Amino acid sequence: MSDRMDELDAITAVVQMYVDGAAKADVGRLKEAFHESARMFGNEDDESEDMPISEFFEEVATTPVPGLGFRSRIMSIDVVEDAAVAVLAEDDYLGVDYVNFFSLIKIDGTWKIVTKLFAVTGQTPTDEA
Repeated sequence: MSDRMDELDAITAVVQMYVDGAAKADVGRLKEAFHESARMFGNEDDESEDMPISEFFEEVATTPVPGLGFRSRIMSIDVVEDAAVAVLAEDDYLGVDYVNFFSLIKIDGTWKIVTKLFAVTGQTPTDEA
């Protein structure tokens, strides 16, 4: 059972790298979490997103850091051998709420995110009158 817990801890650490990178606009942390060939998919503002993860890195580098209302939580992790799926909820990432589905693979003993599939679950209300 210890091996399974070690794998869950390692996957949690990779997802946390994503969270830290997104929360601090730290592209270096994001690059640690993702495989270099990773892709991102989802729908936002009635537009379909399908891009190499490097384009996401460029967006993060030119976007303000999320405010104090940003928070996230890992909702689940499923692991089978060297493949995994992690589900992460994010609230108030620049005013938008998301659920992210990360596909991960273990390569040479290291877990990497290979796909980020996201769904917009709402807008965070602002205090503007």
